[in-house]
Amino acid sequence: MTRSQKILTHRSIRSFVLRQGHISNAQRRAHETLLESYGIPFSENRLNLEEIFNKSQPKFLEIGSGMGETTVAIAKACPQNDYIAIEVHTPGVGSLLIKIQELGLENLRIIQHDAVEVLQKMLPLECFDGIHIFFPDPWPKVRHRKRRLIQQEFISLLCKYLKLGGYIHVATDWEEYAGKILEIMNHEPCLVNTAQDYALRPEYRSLTKFEQRGLLLGHNIRDLIFQKNNLNATLT
Repeated sequence: MTRSQKILTHRSIRSFVLRQGHISNAQRRAHETLLESYGIPFSENRLNLEEIFNKSQPKFLEIGSGMGETTVAIAKACPQNDYIAIEVHTPGVGSLLIKIQELGLENLRIIQHDAVEVLQKMLPLECFDGIHIFFPDPWPKVRHRKRRLIQQEFISLLCKYLKLGGYIHVATDWEEYAGKILEIMNHEPCLVNTAQDYALRPEYRSLTKFEQRGLLLGHNIRDLIFQKNNLNATLT
C-alpha cells in the first residue's frame, strides 16, 4: 500500500459538504429529464472516455462546476476538447444541463457524485490533459478548514489522473486559502508552478458574475496553474 493509499484509508477525503439549497422548477425538470442524456451515472467500473465522447481528443476535468457558467463557456469556446464536470448539488446540475441542451454541446458531460469516489473508481489513470477547480469553498472559519477540498493528499490523488505535461488550475478569491493552496501544490513532487507564484488568468477562464462582484468589492482573484512534470513521483 502506498503512502497516499494509507492516508486515504485512514482519513477518507470528501470533496463536498451537502447543503440544502433552493432548486427552481426549471432546474428540477432538467435534472429529471436531461441527466440521462448528458450525465454519466456513477459506477465502480472504469470508463472508456473515448467511447463516452465517440472521439479521440484532449480530455479535461472540472471539479465543482457550480451553476455551470464557466464550464459551459470553456466547452463552447474549445470544441476541440472534451470536458467532464463533477458536481453534487442538484440545482447546479440542473442549471448546467439546461445550458448544455440550449447550446447543443456534444463535448461536455456531467457526473453527479463525490469527486474522490469518481476518481478512485470510475476514471482511468493519466487520462486528463487538465483539471480545473474554480472557487472551491474556502471554509474561512479555522474550525472548518479540515473540510477544505484542497489538501495535500487530494492534490496527490489528482496527479495520478493527469497525463505527463497536464496541469491543475485552481482559482480562488480568498487570500489565506490561496496562500495555503500555493504551499500545498509547491510541496507536491510531481508538479511545477507555471508562474513565479500566482498566474495571470488565462483566456479560457472567463469572468463569472460571482467573480465580477468580487472584483467590484475589491477582492483579488488568484489563479494557480501547476504542471505535471514527473511521472514517477505519482507512483510512490
